[in-house]
Amino acid sequence: MQKNYNCVIFYGRGDKTAVLTGGILMNTEERREEIINILDSFKDPIKGTKLSEKLDVSRQVIVQDIAILRAEGYDILATPIGYIIPKYDTGKILKTVVTRHHNVKEVNEELMIMVDNGARVIDVIVEHPIYGEVQGVLNISCKKDVDAFVERIKNGKIEFLSALTGGEHIHTIEVSDEESFKAIESELKKEGYLVEE
Repeated sequence: MQKNYNCVIFYGRGDKTAVLTGGILMNTEERREEIINILDSFKDPIKGTKLSEKLDVSRQVIVQDIAILRAEGYDILATPIGYIIPKYDTGKILKTVVTRHHNVKEVNEELMIMVDNGARVIDVIVEHPIYGEVQGVLNISCKKDVDAFVERIKNGKIEFLSALTGGEHIHTIEVSDEESFKAIESELKKEGYLVEE
């Protein structure tokens, strides 16, 4: 139950902890429910700092809440640009494709092949010899997304996740039908990016 208070912040312990959020007293359970509501209402990722400002708690509280929500089964992904609950188009199918690239130009070409054929590139996965499967959320569906991703890599002077595996990686992609997927595979193969088993 929420109660309206104008200028008092209440602190407690455990699940009874209450904080003032925009004049509303909110306990831990209500705050976590509000995190889900916020993430559900946005298509793009939301930074933890924005959530902490909106809910009037520290960023560390948000990190803990997200961890607990994940443990409860919520599909919340942490991306370099914030948290997101992925929204999958039920009219489309999910497929995986194994590819290999070695430089930024090839990454750009590989991603453009997929989005030009109507795919949304959901993630990138590599098999690390020590850590096992390591996943990075991409959520790339158009040229603008590809350009922004490649620019972040260039500006950050950082390696791609696939650098851990000699360029080999897996993408989960969302496509409208099997035909679209076969067109993507064919073009990736033609350009030398597809890794065949």
